[in-house]
Amino acid sequence: MAKGAKQKTHKASSKVFKVKKNGTLTYKKGNGNHKTAKDSSKQGRQRRLKGTLSKGMAHGLKAVIK
Repeated sequence: MAKGAKQKTHKASSKVFKVKKNGTLTYKKGNGNHKTAKDSSKQGRQRRLKGTLSKGMAHGLKAVIK
C-alpha cells in the first residue's frame, strides 16, 4: 500500500524562524541594520531582541518548517 506524499519544508520560512524548546517560533526583527540614526535608543534596543509569533500564527507554520 502506498503512503501519502510527505510535505516539503518551506525553505524560506525555515531560515527565518527558529523553534524554541517550548515550541514557540522566534525571528529576528527587521529595520535595524543601517540608517538607524533617526530612531530612538529604545527602538534600537527593541529590535535587537527576538520577536515571537503568536500561538495561532505559529500553529500554521510549524507544519511547514519542521
